[in-house]
Amino acid sequence: MKVLLVDDSGVMRKIIARSLHSLWINEVIEAGDGAEALQLFGDGDGFDLVITDWNMPNMNGLELVHAIRAAGHKLPIIMITTETEKTQVIKAIQAGVNDYLTKPFDQDMLQLKLTRVLPNPQSI
Repeated sequence: MKVLLVDDSGVMRKIIARSLHSLWINEVIEAGDGAEALQLFGDGDGFDLVITDWNMPNMNGLELVHAIRAAGHKLPIIMITTETEKTQVIKAIQAGVNDYLTKPFDQDMLQLKLTRVLPNPQSI
């Protein structure tokens, strides 16, 4: 399974990537913002999931979701948000996000979200 993990915090990316690896996600590609993520995403082939933060420089998570969905990609997307951004979750879902994580979250919550959005969650 190949995941595109997008967050402007290198520390958060490392923490989430470590959790994903412990859940048997074998490939995690990291990006620091939406613009970098789109470059790495390319035509989308090979990615099974996108996990993106909302607040990032250059291109935020919502703009990234719009770009991925506008290109016709249907892979699952999980948005990471903070408690104060809960009102923005509706916008994210309308843009095509499949689920969201509210910071702070633990590995159990991440695993729950993965089982909700992935087509074969028994491997998680």
